[in-house]
Amino acid sequence: MPESSSPPVYRITDLNADERPRERLEKLGAQALANAELIAILLRVGVPGENAVQVGQRLLKKFGGISGLHRAPFEELLHEHGIGAAKAAQIKAAIELGRRLALESPQERPAINSPADAAALVAYEMSAFEQEHLRVFLLDTRNRVLDVVEVYKGSVNSAQVHVGEVFKPAIRRGAAGILVVHNHPSGDPTPSPDDVAVTRAIIQAGRLLDVEVLDHLVIGQGRWVSLKERGLGFA
Repeated sequence: MPESSSPPVYRITDLNADERPRERLEKLGAQALANAELIAILLRVGVPGENAVQVGQRLLKKFGGISGLHRAPFEELLHEHGIGAAKAAQIKAAIELGRRLALESPQERPAINSPADAAALVAYEMSAFEQEHLRVFLLDTRNRVLDVVEVYKGSVNSAQVHVGEVFKPAIRRGAAGILVVHNHPSGDPTPSPDDVAVTRAIIQAGRLLDVEVLDHLVIGQGRWVSLKERGLGFA
């Protein structure tokens, strides 16, 4: 009886030399590579029937691009064919490094000049959460983003949210201001009475700590609300 042979595993080296992502990166620079090629460099090998670039394309399509991969739970990545714990960790780590680099470089930090600027940075991700998450934008004197920190997960109400925890990251980083944002899993971003009460408490604490509170956003499904624009909690 002939021996059964395992299906071949497709490697980057199976590609023509001028199509290999690593060689293209070395020759042209990382900025010249497509997202799938960059992911392929992390994966190194493909799976039967798919080379590493094709696996990268499949992941990007399945999760909706780099931002979707960033949002996807670690366990969900493990369900993808050809993705084990090591590869999932490499993908998550690489995306997180890119996010932190953007925040680290003052010249490249996004500036918050309107509620829409802040919503654009987090709305897509936070609208998919099944629980309420409260995050704080830490801002410098020019309203550039130093970091976005999650400080609470659960029901956002005055009994549960400790205002001191909201300001702790700002004090540590020497932030000049903060912008608070949380999501409504129901999809309706209409601020609740608790949202308004929490906003008032945060603003009062900010005055005592000399940290400006620029706004409080509520993220819903495809929509968001600025409490400051609606005059809720802001005197």
